[in-house]
Amino acid sequence: MRRLAVAAAAGVLAGTVAVTGCGSISSTGTGGGGSAASTAASAASAASAAPAASGYAEEVRKGVAEHDRLFPAVAAVGCASVPPSPSAGGTGTASQTPDWWAAKHAENSMYKQMAPLNAVDRCRGEAHSRRISEAVKARAGSAPLTQDDVRGILESLGYPRNSAQFVVTGGGEVSFELTIPGAGPCVVGRVGKAVTVEAHGSYLDGGCSEPKGGH
Repeated sequence: MRRLAVAAAAGVLAGTVAVTGCGSISSTGTGGGGSAASTAASAASAASAAPAASGYAEEVRKGVAEHDRLFPAVAAVGCASVPPSPSAGGTGTASQTPDWWAAKHAENSMYKQMAPLNAVDRCRGEAHSRRISEAVKARAGSAPLTQDDVRGILESLGYPRNSAQFVVTGGGEVSFELTIPGAGPCVVGRVGKAVTVEAHGSYLDGGCSEPKGGH
């Protein structure tokens, strides 16, 4: 009888251990499943982001290809192979007591800020600026060029009519803002007694024309 009681007690103990073990396995299994689900979700998110990034890169590639087709002389400069510019490290120290009015003015003028040009865009913009400036100067005579004159020069160089905006200022000076088709960037010019043409990045609000307004 004593042996039967000992055996029964051992059976109960074994059953308790078995139940505890199963609970431990079940808990571990659930935890593993949760981790796997989290990993799967992260992988799915990355997979969904990959086509978007790939699609953007393809659009950029197509834009550059179209640009090079329209402007072979600029493409021949080889801007696509220009190495990136070294990042400029800030050497100055910020004022501990900044002027409130200057800071507020800078905040209010934020909409006028332009995106910086990387090395490739700067090279491409300078190439466009040179060819436009040379063509305008070649046409310059004793009489100042009109808006139609400048527009005709741009169209003869392959820039579409709807890619440029014009402003005629005092003294017969003609200013224009040009969006380079395909790869960009923006080019702005002033044609009068002197001719200045230069490239810049697009405005943070979008486009090549300086936004009007502010707050």
